[in-house]
Amino acid sequence: MTPTAGSTPTAEAAPRTPADVSTTSPAAVAARGPSGAGTTPTVRPQRAGLLRHRDFRLLWAGQTASAVGSNVTAVALPLVAVTVLDAGTFVVAVLTAAAWLPWLLVGLPAGAWVDRLPRRPVMIGCDLVSALLFLSVPLAAVLGALTIGQLLAVALGAGLARVFFETADQVYLPVLLRPEQVPEGNAKLQATQTASYVLGPGIAGVVAQAAGAVTALLLDALSFLFSAICLLRIRTVEERPGRGDPGRKLRREIGEGIRFVARDPYLRVLTVFGAASNIGLVGYQAVLVVFLIREARLAPAAVGVLVAVMSLGGIVGAMLATTIGRRCGTARGMLLAALFTGPPALLIPLAGSGGRLVWPALGGVLVSLGVAVGNVLKGSFRQTYTPHHLLGRVTVSMQMLNYGSIPLAAVLAGTVGAAYGTGTAVAVMTGWLALSPVILLIGPLRGRRNLPTAADLP
Repeated sequence: MTPTAGSTPTAEAAPRTPADVSTTSPAAVAARGPSGAGTTPTVRPQRAGLLRHRDFRLLWAGQTASAVGSNVTAVALPLVAVTVLDAGTFVVAVLTAAAWLPWLLVGLPAGAWVDRLPRRPVMIGCDLVSALLFLSVPLAAVLGALTIGQLLAVALGAGLARVFFETADQVYLPVLLRPEQVPEGNAKLQATQTASYVLGPGIAGVVAQAAGAVTALLLDALSFLFSAICLLRIRTVEERPGRGDPGRKLRREIGEGIRFVARDPYLRVLTVFGAASNIGLVGYQAVLVVFLIREARLAPAAVGVLVAVMSLGGIVGAMLATTIGRRCGTARGMLLAALFTGPPALLIPLAGSGGRLVWPALGGVLVSLGVAVGNVLKGSFRQTYTPHHLLGRVTVSMQMLNYGSIPLAAVLAGTVGAAYGTGTAVAVMTGWLALSPVILLIGPLRGRRNLPTAADLP
């Protein structure tokens, strides 16, 4: 299961088709403009909704295939390290850390660069680079030249491409959809992203069992190629971002995004919560495959199936997220999602053979449900609340801390697992995750029914 508690990697599309029915008038939407000012509409989608939006369908199809491939890799890459190269617990955790380290290294300048560039070409380039990187693993294996060093390089390179893709992706969705369509778009993308957590690991386990873990990585390479083709077929002409004052330094533009997040009470608390919850979420996931194989004594196929089952709640959560936000309020919905994200994680360390597998399955279902609801609500909030010219920098400023905590969590989990056993590492990290929702009670969410829909700009 890929970490998703910190930020929602979702996406975006074409001629703007008729809008869904909304409680917000066209005049109010026009008055709000691209900055997201005004009031977030309560979206009541028609039966077809965005399914009639050609370019959104293309984006959705491409990202679905890529997400499935990426979640094949999330299980297949550790399996390659463990079963082919006989890697230890710490090395497997470092593989996870390498995939997320680029958020710390280039996250902030990436946001400023994306705000200066057309987003679709950036996303296509990232897809092609990722495809080549994952294709290199089976090629090296065939030649007998595969090493842990290459796996680390592939994880790091693919992580670097992911920084630019996800940042551009977040900014691209509001370009393709009207503000009142963004929550529905996020919900659909999050639903298939979460479904990929079910399909990907299961496919990885079955393919690894039948043809070897290295073969499973071919699926990820093909999925990135399919995503690039879908993006190339999108017809919407994106307005080229304004470059502003050519004399402005990159450092100043980066600082604008950081200050916006640091000064805003809502974005600030959501960022801290995302980073804290990702420490626990990714920490236990970094050693979960090793724990299930070496301590729970499961076969690779069984590991894939269990990880898939643990992610089932995310599909339900993504489907219910907009309904929860509408009926309970977006702020209360975030608090409810956090409640599911934290305490149920304490069931995961109870994993064992036979009937004891029900505990990690149940805990994983509840955690993934909470993560999916929180991601849809938070992603839609950020995309409509933040002034559009700052969205890339604000997104990456939040993600740098959200995702930047991931390599630290993976290394910490790997260190604890190597010293005290993977069972202890899973228990420590899930305990941390269980406590993380307390952070949201410190901020302004606890006193509101709905999150605001326009930032107060100086």
